[in-house]
Amino acid sequence: MPGNSQRKGAVRKKGKTTPAGSGGRVRRGLEGKGPTPKAEDRPYHKSFKKRRGDDSSGGGRPSSGGRGKDKRPPKVAAGSDWVIGRNPVYEALRAGLPVRRAYVADGVERDDRLRDIFQFAAENGIVLLSATRPELDRLTGGGVHQGVALQLPPYEYADPAELMGDAIRSDTPGLIVALDGITDPRNLGAIIRSVAAFGGHGVIIPERRSAQMTAAAWKTSAGAAVRVPVARCTNLNRVLQSYAKAGFTVIGLAGEGETDISEVPDLDGPVLIVVGSEDDGLARLVRTNCDYLARIPINSEVESLNASVAAAIALYEVTRFRG
Repeated sequence: MPGNSQRKGAVRKKGKTTPAGSGGRVRRGLEGKGPTPKAEDRPYHKSFKKRRGDDSSGGGRPSSGGRGKDKRPPKVAAGSDWVIGRNPVYEALRAGLPVRRAYVADGVERDDRLRDIFQFAAENGIVLLSATRPELDRLTGGGVHQGVALQLPPYEYADPAELMGDAIRSDTPGLIVALDGITDPRNLGAIIRSVAAFGGHGVIIPERRSAQMTAAAWKTSAGAAVRVPVARCTNLNRVLQSYAKAGFTVIGLAGEGETDISEVPDLDGPVLIVVGSEDDGLARLVRTNCDYLARIPINSEVESLNASVAAAIALYEVTRFRG
């Protein structure tokens, strides 16, 4: 019958009181959280991953910035190319590396090097964005940043065909260096610097199995990457063939080459020098697409030269021949 607490399964709960209020937790939980972020700002979205991959290429032209020093940094992926630490940042600024964003942590202890960075930024119109240490840790992927970091913009690679056209239309005979299997960005940067020093028109690199224009390449180029275009190709052998058809003499550097670099014919015309890695040299198909395989005479006790050194010597011999 109704109210019979003796029925099977009936339980009388003791000590139950009126529940306290939520204190606004329920109401706050139902409140809106603002507009939905853009796709490229959501870490789980493919647009975010695509942008993160684009940023990892690093290098490029300076960004205009436009943010005040007291503004907080945007949510940027940690896959970008970064220069971190006080000495590296200062050296990068002096070397002319392009800056997409520059960050300084809140409350960071100032020393002479940090004051140098502030002074250089002020004199060159570089905006320093403020960030908390946790934010800077996240942006730089947990690197030892010492409270200061630079983010480089994506590098804008040239097209090999356009590079060839610019070299042909130049007032001086074309002089271009192509790299095969050069995976150290410091070698790439040093070769870019040599190309600039000897009046070359550009550098060609493959998309795969090759160093790209990262912060290390920019720094080693000592600012020459601003003046020397770097073209990127999907198939180096096709590029060599197209340059040969356009009238370039394609010279591959090889220790077992049949002639010294200084004795290669047609150095007074457009020249494309192909440089391989110190360990593996030129690939087999690359060798077949060279008009000449040239060697650099060295002491028999030394097996080989560093790729950037070999490129510099070859460039010197070509310019010396041209007078």
